[in-house]
Amino acid sequence: MFDRTYVGLDVHAQNVVACALDTATGEIVRDKMACDPVAVTAWLERFDPEHLQVVYEAGPTGFGLARHLRLHGIDCVVAAPSKLLRAPGDRVKTDKRDAMGLARILSLGQITQVRVPTLGQEGLRDLSRARMAAAKDLAHCRQRINSLLLRHGLHYPEKSRWTSPHLAWLGRQRFDSTATASTLESYLEQQVLLMQHLKRLEAEITEQAKNSEYAQVINALMCFRGIDITTAYGLAVEIGDWTRFTGSSIGAYLGLVPSEHSSGASRAQGPITKAGNTYARRLLVEAAWQHDRPFRRPGTRLLRQLQLVDSATRIRALEGNRRLHRAWERFNARDKLRTKANTAIARELAGWCWSVAAPLQQAVQDKAWPVPEGAAMNAA
Repeated sequence: MFDRTYVGLDVHAQNVVACALDTATGEIVRDKMACDPVAVTAWLERFDPEHLQVVYEAGPTGFGLARHLRLHGIDCVVAAPSKLLRAPGDRVKTDKRDAMGLARILSLGQITQVRVPTLGQEGLRDLSRARMAAAKDLAHCRQRINSLLLRHGLHYPEKSRWTSPHLAWLGRQRFDSTATASTLESYLEQQVLLMQHLKRLEAEITEQAKNSEYAQVINALMCFRGIDITTAYGLAVEIGDWTRFTGSSIGAYLGLVPSEHSSGASRAQGPITKAGNTYARRLLVEAAWQHDRPFRRPGTRLLRQLQLVDSATRIRALEGNRRLHRAWERFNARDKLRTKANTAIARELAGWCWSVAAPLQQAVQDKAWPVPEGAAMNAA
């Protein structure tokens, strides 16, 4: 530990500021170079690769540099920015100081690493986020249509929206102003285009889910109520490796646990932390609402889905669906605020999802890394 060189990289779109700290001699080497993985690798090769460790913060530049350095035998980790140690009184921030701070924290072993996905895994995640962006754009477009109609005193009398009758009703609306009519026509055209775009993305997600490395995990997650193909796909690709967590820590990773500020004899808890992956947390919160409905037996879709998983996953999923609904009943009996109750259900749902996803991934990892015969004999 004390004979290593620790390098902190402050990575930007155009350049990289590097600071190397030799813990044996105390020597500090600084440099600035273009943000090119080849140039960064060439600069790091001056050090002994067996006693070298590199770190940079996760950010908009992605994981390409980390993958390139690891491919060339350089130990590189990506740090979680929210977990870095910073002095409260430090009011000076420069690229050189940031790089030096990263190197020092790395030498102390206080870096919280971010999982570096492969190119294929990152592509699957990009597809899920593209679908999320398309759904958000469609929702905004529909909100603009509703706002336009409301300003002109028009209100659709039925509860169901964006169905064939509702779209036909929208097409029959007439205005005295040609400008207003053109605006509504433009919004309706945009709504149709965005809807088609969203359907294409969802079809691509369905196709990718069948052949991806997360296929078993996706099938297992879909055994819970409220989790369809797009939700299961999003959870699988966003969380990635479920074996990193436990049933209790998965909620903290997703920011679904209460914040706390306790000191001495006083203990105060506040709203959820909202840390970690925002998209995955949103998917769980949306799925948790479905467990408020009574659950007596699986429906048609759920029955078909249960046939695609093993018996252990099937038992866990049915047990989870029943327990989550019972939890909703307890909250309703106590007149708990529904948004708070749903957040608690989402936190518990995250644990149930982990209970079916982690064993599947652990089994795959055990097959990929077989135990040597000698080790097996010693263990026996």
